[in-house]
Amino acid sequence: MSNAAAPATDGSDRSTPLHVAIIMDGNGRWAASRGLPRAEGHRRGVDALRRVVRASNELGIQYLTIFSFSSENWSRPATEIRDLFGLLRRFIRNDLATLHADGVCVRVIGEREGLDPDIRGLLSEAEDLTRGNTKLNLVVAFNYGSRHEIAKAAQRLAQEVADGKRTPESINADALGQYLDAPDIPDPDLIIRTSGEQRLSNFLMWQAAYSELVFVPIHWPDFDKAALEGAIAEYARRERRFGGLAAKTGS
Repeated sequence: MSNAAAPATDGSDRSTPLHVAIIMDGNGRWAASRGLPRAEGHRRGVDALRRVVRASNELGIQYLTIFSFSSENWSRPATEIRDLFGLLRRFIRNDLATLHADGVCVRVIGEREGLDPDIRGLLSEAEDLTRGNTKLNLVVAFNYGSRHEIAKAAQRLAQEVADGKRTPESINADALGQYLDAPDIPDPDLIIRTSGEQRLSNFLMWQAAYSELVFVPIHWPDFDKAALEGAIAEYARRERRFGGLAAKTGS
């Protein structure tokens, strides 16, 4: 994803963000509050994802990035990881045709090395089938961690210096940004985290430099179009200055 986008100067509407990113949190707490197993919370979380993808398309959002599985999630119990991967398999097999028909282009960021071959195959299948779609870009952060992404970019730049292809002085934010997982995707305008937690948890830390952050108390399985519209309304009330002065106050 690219460096922070400049504010619009063409008079275009920015009340709807171009790019929304979501940390889908609270599946386990949703289930626990109802005396249900965590696996049921994750299953209902997939239902919420379907609703939000459909709502994003309807609202004219162009990029939706979801934090589906972090590199830290490997520390969870093996049974829960198995359940999560099973849901991913079913989601792609059952929903890919619908996503494709709805004009959704699927992109995947994160590490694929070490994943089961069938998972890697499903991720590639989703990308290959939907590559030409232009309505909504669904970016799936899977086995993803922002620190690792930034470290990989730094390693590539260091190797270029070692190979004599660039000088240390040529390294700047733009150069590093070009080696992130999806440098062609604009940075998120709005990052939403559900379930009341107020942190990024190693998600898009570089790209979030000028993002508006909205934290909602709703557990992810209960998140719907109305909740998304509420977060967007909060985003629209904010004045994005990108380090500059406020338009009216000069502060």
